[in-house]
Amino acid sequence: MTEGKGTTIWNLPNALTVSRIFVVPLLVVVLLTPFSEDWFGLPRHVLGVTLFLGAAFTDYLDGKIARSRHQVSRLGQLLDPIADKLLISAALISLVENQLAPAWAVVVIVGREFAVTGLRSIAATEGIVIAASRMGKVKMLAQVVTVALLIVAGAAGKPPVSNFGRPFPAIEFWTVPELRAALNHLFGAGAIAASDWQVLLYTAGRAMLWVVVLSACVSMYGYFRAFYISAVERAASVRDEEGRGGRAETSRAAATTAE
Repeated sequence: MTEGKGTTIWNLPNALTVSRIFVVPLLVVVLLTPFSEDWFGLPRHVLGVTLFLGAAFTDYLDGKIARSRHQVSRLGQLLDPIADKLLISAALISLVENQLAPAWAVVVIVGREFAVTGLRSIAATEGIVIAASRMGKVKMLAQVVTVALLIVAGAAGKPPVSNFGRPFPAIEFWTVPELRAALNHLFGAGAIAASDWQVLLYTAGRAMLWVVVLSACVSMYGYFRAFYISAVERAASVRDEEGRGGRAETSRAAATTAE
């Protein structure tokens, strides 16, 4: 199967992208059911983070292979962002279900993905190409790190801190009793246990979630700003061409009258 002259649709980069899409439902099953030990002999959080990081690595790998082998195709350009958004959205929504991430942050992140995708679709219809921003790449890396930390921290399928039923604090992390105990153990007051590491990883994941939310908002602003600037420049170019065309018509009309 080919796509245009000299371009094969079914190549290794596209196969990696499609495999990332098929990993998504398996990842959701692993994260939301307690049966992974029975299937693969691995704890659920270990299998979940392995699947997630493996799928995220294919995002880097398929682009690198496509560029090195000159196998960039329209199908790959279409499927790659869809696969990324499916993977991240599925992982984040699963974390919300397990109470490992706040719903409001996930709504902001997933909403940003839909907004940028819609903007790029509109831009494409107008002939405007919006390149991926550096902040968008930072956001993707931060998302991978955040999700991995929270999956590992939720070994029991729920947060490793109780906080007496209150939401996990947005700023004052040190007020959580389990975190204070873990920090005391980490810095010498007693032996540090596996549960302490889970608390520390969970705190790091929640802190990284703020980085993801902020980078998502900043990168979304960058995309909309780039679209606005491109649209204004395109409109100005069209007006200039129309003006030059009108002046040319006027000159030809004047020359005809003179004759």
